[in-house]
Amino acid sequence: MLDLPSPAEPLTDGAVALREWRDEDADAMVAMLNDDDIARWTRVPSPYEPHHATEFFTRVRRQRALGEGISFAIVAAHDGELLGSMDLRVISWEHLRGEIGYLVGARARGRGVAPQAVRLLSRWGLSEVGLGRISILVDPRNSASQRVAEKAGYAREGLLRSYSTMNEERVDMVSFSLVPADLRPW
Repeated sequence: MLDLPSPAEPLTDGAVALREWRDEDADAMVAMLNDDDIARWTRVPSPYEPHHATEFFTRVRRQRALGEGISFAIVAAHDGELLGSMDLRVISWEHLRGEIGYLVGARARGRGVAPQAVRLLSRWGLSEVGLGRISILVDPRNSASQRVAEKAGYAREGLLRSYSTMNEERVDMVSFSLVPADLRPW
């Protein structure tokens, strides 16, 4: 296992910022995650309760310490408002493969927050962490999330049949990827 670095400063493009989660984010997180669309497209518990936030913070700290992944709060750069959540999981240190997952709260949807955040984390993962490939896997019925991956510069690779489970159902996933050669000045 390699050491998973942490950014010295929040990653930002001036509009959105990615910073590590803080215990004081729990109330805003609970409010944001009690959303039918988030429950539909993610594995986030529904209803989302305060103890889920505490468990999440414990889990992400453990994953970070083990070099397995790092999670970020997506916040507005100008005032710190919580807009969403995203993580970078290291799938294989041997093959330098990672995977990004993201969600955006209802109040922030449609404002370009997700593609901006995905670009920030992808550039950091490929440039600073040294990954050779980052994937995004999306339920094929989630067209909004597929648009996020495409707007962030990810290439659609194909359909992975019966790849995962979501809400106790086998689901296909659409695979998207980004490699260092794909990085452009956003």
